[in-house]
Amino acid sequence: MTPNVPQWQPDPDQAAKTQLAEFARWVGVDDLDYAQLHAWSVADLGRFWGAVADFLDVSFHTPPTAVIADEADITATRWFPGATLNYAEHALSAAAGRGDYDVALIFEREDGVRRTLTYGQLRTAVAAAATGLRTHGVTAGDRVVALAPNCIETVVLFLATASLGAVWASCSPDFGPRAAQERFAQLEPTVLLVVDGYRYGGKTFGLIERNLALRATLPTLRTTVFLPYVDAESTMPGTTTWAEFTARTAPLEYTPVPFDHPLWVLYSSGTTGQPKGIVHGHGGIVLEHLKAMRLMTDVRPGDRGFWFTTTGWMMWNYLLGNLIGGATAVLYDGSPTYPDADRLWDLADRHRVSFFGVSAPFIHASMKAGVVPKQGRDLSEMRMIGSTGAPLSRAGFRWISETVGEDVQIYSNSGGTDVCTPFVLSAPTVPVWTGEISVAALGCAVESFDPSGRPLVGAVGELVVTTPMPSMPVMFWNDPDRSRLRSAYFEDFPNVWRHGDWVEKTARNTYVIYGRSDATLNRGGVRLGTSEFYSLVEEFDAVRDSLVIDMTPVEDTTTSALLCFLVLAPGVALEEVVDPLETALREQLSPRHVPDRFLAVADVPRTLNGKKCEVPVKRILLGMDIDKAVSRSALQNPDALAEYLTLRDTLRDTLRDTELHHQH
Repeated sequence: MTPNVPQWQPDPDQAAKTQLAEFARWVGVDDLDYAQLHAWSVADLGRFWGAVADFLDVSFHTPPTAVIADEADITATRWFPGATLNYAEHALSAAAGRGDYDVALIFEREDGVRRTLTYGQLRTAVAAAATGLRTHGVTAGDRVVALAPNCIETVVLFLATASLGAVWASCSPDFGPRAAQERFAQLEPTVLLVVDGYRYGGKTFGLIERNLALRATLPTLRTTVFLPYVDAESTMPGTTTWAEFTARTAPLEYTPVPFDHPLWVLYSSGTTGQPKGIVHGHGGIVLEHLKAMRLMTDVRPGDRGFWFTTTGWMMWNYLLGNLIGGATAVLYDGSPTYPDADRLWDLADRHRVSFFGVSAPFIHASMKAGVVPKQGRDLSEMRMIGSTGAPLSRAGFRWISETVGEDVQIYSNSGGTDVCTPFVLSAPTVPVWTGEISVAALGCAVESFDPSGRPLVGAVGELVVTTPMPSMPVMFWNDPDRSRLRSAYFEDFPNVWRHGDWVEKTARNTYVIYGRSDATLNRGGVRLGTSEFYSLVEEFDAVRDSLVIDMTPVEDTTTSALLCFLVLAPGVALEEVVDPLETALREQLSPRHVPDRFLAVADVPRTLNGKKCEVPVKRILLGMDIDKAVSRSALQNPDALAEYLTLRDTLRDTLRDTELHHQH
């Protein structure tokens, strides 16, 4: 496949029938000219977002006095001032795809437990949970939190919380008590949902003691709701059971709240301190998720959308956007590779999944395991396959077409917890080019900036957004003057959102993500992203995982050691892989990509959301104390750090010329 030929192209007749094409015609733009539609969407934000609200039937209780206010200042923009609405109403009200007998949720657990809930049943369950919340004194603005898995009850309690105008936050059950406490204590919650345990990788993990420890750190709690999840007979002292909590019911009502009223709090990774509480509003999420689901993804009634996620990652919140789109959300709880690497592909076949969303590392792992999804499975309903969480390699793009299906559109995307929606993604009327993300989202002006704030084309720079978006954070929790929010996004370039990713904008207005800009490989003054490095190194069967660390000071043009840590397959010796890796990196990337040293390690430290911890490991190698370099509670495998601390002494000679080493 040559670089000048798209890997996937839309059928013109089918593309003209998409909701995106219909919207384009509705606003008077060529229905298949995405570039024209996008240019209009960022040039006239008021008309564009007003049209989105009208076309996609946003239900306002009180109409707005305008679409946008204070547009000139991206840090202070207000959307739909004066309007009131409710997120839960958009997810639950009867409409096409949301009839009483239409399927709302399909749940599957690792051990084979499966449940299905219709929209009628979901409305009944949410009404009961909302009654339970009111009975326990929850009103608009109160906080409800959950240390709970990706299961039906968690979705029900979230929707009940939103229906009342209360504020939601959740953590996955594999979060330790300190990690959950650091997040929840900020909110001073009223109600906590916990479960007795969870299953992962064929094992059951009990949570009762952890729940008790967490509850003791949250003095504002009025009620702890206990869900027997893995053992129907389990109990926890001092709690209200889920059955008791939902025993009474009243008609389901939706509290109208202002457009920017807090809906949920998501959290930054927290690797260097207390996680930031990122607050999104009802209206911004409704608008962005309607746009993303119906226009950018063409979600329709009867579709079944899946993302592999936990409740501690923004993709869980995004997955529930399928309900807003009138589709079915498919929930899975457990290991994506238990009992084998086929698990999620079997789920896609079994539940006739239309949109199948996973992470790039999952795609790469399926490649390594030799999985051929289309063999022995009926994936004919699968229209799109989503990839996020890390850059998807060119080999990953090709593997999808070869083993899943040439007619399946690759929906590689990049966005973040900060906005809970993609900045760049695919569109049903636009081709997919191997290794590239197809377009910037409608209403989102995405550029690549050099350090001086000049736009780049065909070169790697900082990913920035130059237009306000409805789902940009309403605020950070406990940041009354918004100083932390402005510092997080707007300090580097005036009136421009800097996201912290390296990106290349190509001449055809596609995008290539190269990893986090704070983990850049700075080789002789030339900045390189980590994604190409990882995609090549981890194509080797002998390499299970890798971590690359550039010890060059951020603002220096000298070159210090480039280190590559390898998790090797069983039975593989380091000396077997060094020469082949060096050759591949030199020939396929550049001599600058060849590390000064390769080192074998047992594990790569990752955040709770699965991100590699390049920056914390760099700090440790430079001499910083572990507890200052990273918050252990923000990691899924904090014990992995000890090996890097031990290696620091081994690497002393390699690092002796690194200026930062002497600064610590």
